[in-house]
Amino acid sequence: MDISSLSIPFVLSQLVLGLVNGGFYAVLALGLAVIFGLLGVVNFAHGTMYMLGAYVAWIGASYFDLSFWHALWVAPLVVGIFGVLVETTMLRRIYALDPLYGLLLTFGLTLMLEGTFRSLFGVSGQSYPTPAVFTESLDFGFMRLPAYRAAAVVFSVAVCLLLWLAIEKTQLGARLRAATENAARTQALGINVPLYVTAVFGLGSALAALAGVVAAPIIQITPLMGGQVIIVLFAIVVIGGMGSILGAALTGLLLGLLEGVTRVVYPQASSTVIFLAMVIVLLVKPAGLFGRD
Repeated sequence: MDISSLSIPFVLSQLVLGLVNGGFYAVLALGLAVIFGLLGVVNFAHGTMYMLGAYVAWIGASYFDLSFWHALWVAPLVVGIFGVLVETTMLRRIYALDPLYGLLLTFGLTLMLEGTFRSLFGVSGQSYPTPAVFTESLDFGFMRLPAYRAAAVVFSVAVCLLLWLAIEKTQLGARLRAATENAARTQALGINVPLYVTAVFGLGSALAALAGVVAAPIIQITPLMGGQVIIVLFAIVVIGGMGSILGAALTGLLLGLLEGVTRVVYPQASSTVIFLAMVIVLLVKPAGLFGRD
């Protein structure tokens, strides 16, 4: 593509759309980074939790007249409880083993849930209505952006900031970090370590479900939507630094913008540019941009 022939409005519009995608990447990668950073579990089922959140919202709207605003807390609650069950009945038994076992277990869980939902709902996809308050579009001069997409970006950034503050700057966050970094000493101080570990996995699952609800009005809801995004999420977490919560959020936003730039310069590479960025970062700084050696 001849870059000199591109108009500024077109370039700016692609950047804005990239920022929208980056917002979803940030929230999803944040939940994945929380689970890995605090538990050391490579959770391949994180994309499935994202899919479950979208389906809880769709089923609630289709069969129980559940509004979008109620789905924003019902879906994370339901999926978070499911995550707690997964942690207490499955993952807790393999913490002492190689992390590969956690990856294999969550990968198998993903295949089971995807197969179940494919048999129940098929793969054609379901649509979810946009909330009535966001049906208009915003005029930025160089483009008109649906109001819901703009709200989704603001919401995603707010969620990332609030969670980072909660984990890094509060007493509860300090206890969470202590419980996962030195379980025996933390337990000796009277803190219920298993409860905190379970809460972390439930929180990560709830974040994925929240992202699924926010994405539902924009994308087609299918059983395969989690599998389509999980590899990208792992790349984002690796680039940001495995376990770095701030790194996952910022990298998600930045790589969304990078995708937008790539669509302008060389559209054919827009689906692979994130992985190219991962290779470059690992060669230069193996721990990731915000990770610790």
